[in-house]
Amino acid sequence: MGSDTLLCSTEEAAQLLGIGRSQLFELLARAELESVKIGRRRLVPRDALGTYVERLRAETSTTHGNGDAA
Repeated sequence: MGSDTLLCSTEEAAQLLGIGRSQLFELLARAELESVKIGRRRLVPRDALGTYVERLRAETSTTHGNGDAA
């Protein structure tokens, strides 16, 4: 699947985030990562991946003060 697609499979989303499928499904269950359903397929909007990562980065910089890695 090309990077110009709007939606990616759960397997591809997990791979792009560098996590396993189980962890991805935990994020989806906790509504920490947006997804949509088309038919029987669960798909993740590509922009939702970026939004999730930015939120993690913001939380990390808040936790560590100035954003430097601990």
